[in-house]
Amino acid sequence: MYDIVIIGAGPAGLSAAIYARRAAKTVLLLEANSYGGQIVNTPDIENYPVEEHISGFEFAMKLYTQATNLGAQLKFERALSIESAGDKKVVKTAKGAYEAQAVIIATGAENRKLGVEREDDMVGKGVSYCATCDGAFYRNKAVAVVGGGNTAIDDAVYLADIAADVYLIHRREEFRADSATVQKLKEKENVHFVLNSTVSSLVIENKVVGVEVSDKEGNTQTLAVDCLFIAVGRIPENQAFADVLSLDAEGYAEAGEDCITAAEGIFVAGDNRAKEVRQLVTATADGAVAATNAVKYMNSLS
Repeated sequence: MYDIVIIGAGPAGLSAAIYARRAAKTVLLLEANSYGGQIVNTPDIENYPVEEHISGFEFAMKLYTQATNLGAQLKFERALSIESAGDKKVVKTAKGAYEAQAVIIATGAENRKLGVEREDDMVGKGVSYCATCDGAFYRNKAVAVVGGGNTAIDDAVYLADIAADVYLIHRREEFRADSATVQKLKEKENVHFVLNSTVSSLVIENKVVGVEVSDKEGNTQTLAVDCLFIAVGRIPENQAFADVLSLDAEGYAEAGEDCITAAEGIFVAGDNRAKEVRQLVTATADGAVAATNAVKYMNSLS
């Protein structure tokens, strides 16, 4: 039996493991894929305090090394369910079951893909899902944003102050984003609206050099851009735990800044939690908060 089982070994989960081990609690990390989460695909991080420039892979490696050097254990198994057995929780995987007094769910959220050819290959080479992470790399260049919700419009507003030109591609005429934010974007002189259109393909020469766009009538045009920022939503990885978590309409786990859920002894941390800002620094902060409150919960049982 472990003190804490942490589901997910991304920045939130690894940070939680560090804090839990420093509180002298036994920790098991369960990871379905590889440790580090989506940040490993980021070639250069420049907005994390202290580290002016660090690759996502190196950042993940440092977190992993720090957590395991402190004594956290990692098993590459996908958590399938969580069951309560009195003061204990049982996390089940395809390979077995693990008991713990507390569980931290840090499974993150997956970026919703466009589904165009070579989209995955070009991440970091002209395809991005995070304008605030990667926008500075395209200063005074031409970029495109695809999407019509608040995230897409906010991204376009942000990029308009950095890039030379911003093309906003949206499949409809109207936007789902707040009207005030849309109006703010329309006031930007370097923003070009490409409406009733979808991205049909990427133009690639070792990296993205443009996007081909098709409208509802079947007409196509090619936009010469250095990066396509995709903002068509995210998919939180919470469905396996829907029976123990309270989820909002988009599937995010409902928990406040204390990371405490309505289920006793179960906490959430990172991008799968319902919150406004999802950045690397907020993921690691969630991990610290969730672990701290998990430790408090455990200590209250004794």
